[in-house]
Amino acid sequence: MAMSLAIIIILGLLFNQLFEKLKLPGLLGMLILGVILGPYGINIISKNILIISPDLRKIALIIILLRAGLGIKKDTLNKVGVPALKMSCIPGICEGLTIMFVASYVLGISKVEAGMLGFIIAAVSPAVVVPPMLNFMSRGKGEKKGIPTIILAGASIDDVFAITIFSTFLGLYGGGKVNIAMKVLGIPLSILIGIGIGLIAGIILTIIFKKYHMRDTKKILILIAAAIMLTGIEDVFKNIVPIASLLGVMTIGFILLEKYSKVANRLSMKLSKVWVIAEILLFVLVGAQVNIHVAMKSGLVGLIIICIGLIARSIGVLISLWGTNLNAKERLFCVISYIPKATVQAAMGAVPLAAGVQSGEVILAIAVLSIFFTAPLGAIGIKIAGEKLLPDD
Repeated sequence: MAMSLAIIIILGLLFNQLFEKLKLPGLLGMLILGVILGPYGINIISKNILIISPDLRKIALIIILLRAGLGIKKDTLNKVGVPALKMSCIPGICEGLTIMFVASYVLGISKVEAGMLGFIIAAVSPAVVVPPMLNFMSRGKGEKKGIPTIILAGASIDDVFAITIFSTFLGLYGGGKVNIAMKVLGIPLSILIGIGIGLIAGIILTIIFKKYHMRDTKKILILIAAAIMLTGIEDVFKNIVPIASLLGVMTIGFILLEKYSKVANRLSMKLSKVWVIAEILLFVLVGAQVNIHVAMKSGLVGLIIICIGLIARSIGVLISLWGTNLNAKERLFCVISYIPKATVQAAMGAVPLAAGVQSGEVILAIAVLSIFFTAPLGAIGIKIAGEKLLPDD
């Protein structure tokens, strides 16, 4: 296990540097490295690391979302609140429903099975989207209109909608009694609970940091531990009500910035150093989940379904931004930023197959193909589009 970690870190740094030299996103290099080293490649990553891979990826995602929260200002959030809320649900619902109807017709499967596929694919990946948005925020690109903040906030809630609707279809397939109205009402409730828990945690941490003198390193450890515990609450209550824990994690950072900005800015700098190793683990281990052989099984048909879904998602993004002061170039950037899939698809792709869904293998194949196709495309697109389409503020 220790040797595997050493290989992942050294090669991760090399691939990151190599791809940046080629003017490509470093995370793309780490994703490809994960595919090569993983169980579906040359298989040299320890099985013990793969077992704890979901937890390691979660911790890395928590670190980047804390950084995101520590960079969101109240004025910017007030300015982008409504568009961000629309971006969190409209694009995903447009994509999920479109894939449901298209896949049902093309693959000859039931609407319920196609619905599961649609809302597995519909989730955007915060792991791929958040890091470049933070980079643009730190450089002041698009910040005047709060464009990176819109993407950050929308992407962190998008998964809640997708996973909740997917679980509804899964329940319908199993013949269980699913109260659809309660599921729909549970979505805004989960968002409010996530924000509420993050708000309470942020206030408590602010009081602790003001009252007790300690090194920033210890503050960082407490901050990360508190955020991990918040996501743990989601796991405990997931069968009762879904909790938007990722939004709660961002809220902790936001409250710290508002209540104790001097310390928040220092902690943000510390987290950027921790992110160096967290980033490698996140993207290499996400890449290790990708089974190319399974992805290839879905072939051209799977690719067509994914592309049609992306067109529907793009229309959903444009609908969400209707009435904002964003120009055509900035709206195009938002469309491109909502392309990448990775985290949810890697985690949920095999769930229907494990649950005995008849078309489970096809769903898994298209979910994996969506990672393989959209993660690199989205990562490259965000980097190029951000430089060319976002204004320097």
